[in-house]
Amino acid sequence: MENNAAHTCPVCASKHTSLFAQGENRLYIHCASCDLVFVPEHFFVSAEEEKAKYDHHQNSIENRGYVDFLNRLLLPLQTRLEPGARGLDFGSGPGPTLHLLMQQAGYEMDIYDIFYFPDSSVFAKTYDFITMTEVIEHLHHPMQELHRLWEMLHPGGYLGIMTAFRPKRFEGWYYKRDKTHIRFFTEKTFVCIARTLGAKLEIVDTGVVLLQKTA
Repeated sequence: MENNAAHTCPVCASKHTSLFAQGENRLYIHCASCDLVFVPEHFFVSAEEEKAKYDHHQNSIENRGYVDFLNRLLLPLQTRLEPGARGLDFGSGPGPTLHLLMQQAGYEMDIYDIFYFPDSSVFAKTYDFITMTEVIEHLHHPMQELHRLWEMLHPGGYLGIMTAFRPKRFEGWYYKRDKTHIRFFTEKTFVCIARTLGAKLEIVDTGVVLLQKTA
């Protein structure tokens, strides 16, 4: 493996980074500015390997545990939305469930997934809310994607994000053993993201984030 060379943070672009941990045949780099831990690019898996991992996901609306998991985001989000609000599920995966739950609750939703539903026409639309559940930790260029989605939100709209917050005991954390997980966030990281976007930040549960577009 490489030595402790400087890396640029993919969230805040700081070069105040240092080696945080090693494992899974890759390095984990920590950003002192925004608290992100990230995997350098040359350790990324291929798109084919990434899709093969997602192909094994068994998420559906019949899976009660998965529905309960999604509701950690969806129920707080619904209390903040107007009836009939229109949304986008970004990174829906092979078995979209979130949009079906929102449709049952009276909301219209489009879906987008780079592997399974690559309908780029969604990026020409605007929305009242956008969801990203278990997506941001996979993104090669997280701020590029967040800025693009932010521009698609109406004023007052919400970007809802779910990801596992990085724990203090990182070494044995199950989440980092997934080679498709390359970005590991904390509340401090989202404070930085909210500041960059000019968003109002709410952490409604551990790893459940709402960013509101206030202007």
